[in-house]
Amino acid sequence: MAAVGEDDAAWERAIAAATKNTSAPKTLTLDGAVKSSTGRLPSAALLERFAASLEELSVAGARLSSLAGMPRLPALRRLSLPDNRLSGAAALAAVAEACGATLRHLDLGNNRFAAVEELEPLAKLAVEALDLYQCPVSKVKGYREKVFALIPSLKYLDGVDAEGNERLETDDEEDVEWEDEEEGEEGEDGEGEEGDGEEGDEEDGEDGEGDDDGEEEEEGDEEADDEEDEADDDELDADEEDKENIESKAAGSSVTNKRKRDNDDGTSGDK
Repeated sequence: MAAVGEDDAAWERAIAAATKNTSAPKTLTLDGAVKSSTGRLPSAALLERFAASLEELSVAGARLSSLAGMPRLPALRRLSLPDNRLSGAAALAAVAEACGATLRHLDLGNNRFAAVEELEPLAKLAVEALDLYQCPVSKVKGYREKVFALIPSLKYLDGVDAEGNERLETDDEEDVEWEDEEEGEEGEDGEGEEGDGEEGDEEDGEDGEGDDDGEEEEEGDEEADDEEDEADDDELDADEEDKENIESKAAGSSVTNKRKRDNDDGTSGDK
């Protein structure tokens, strides 16, 4: 029991160091952090607190010989356990129970799996990539054909597909993009709301500019009306002056005619 306590204390320190910047890590890497004296993973309580967020867990070179008591990790997509002492169907049954519904990548390289039959618990999972390099089972005759036949969902075994084509880096990038898309969708919802607000402000601004233009047009119309009124007034003044001139001429003509008649009358009288 003392060894278990010492292991848990060491695991707790390693986990605290790996998660010091976040309380909900998506990735937890404990490679070589602890050399387990019991051959077991950290106690379930130490990992269960991250169950909702943890998508990748790596515990390489920890001298693990058993996965008994592995906690449920319902979001885990990638599990890396290379360079340990794992073997037997029981270890993989624990994996299937803990994260079988979501697991896509499983790295068991350089462990002690020796027979294809030990991989049976993986048959009903949706694992797409499995690594068993440097395991004794990789030397079994017909190893690749048998493993692909056992696990229908499998696309890559030891980094190579069933036709012998090596896995491309783009396949790994697609996994990252899949995760980013989920985060991006959440971010876009918030950005969309902000964008709507900005567009609304821009529209308001454009409306404001339109109002300014309208005011300028109104002012221009008023000035044009004033100019027309002034022109009309000038024309009226000119008409009145013309009228006065005509009347003045008419009056002058009348006086001249009257004087002429008076002169004619005087001349007649003298005769």
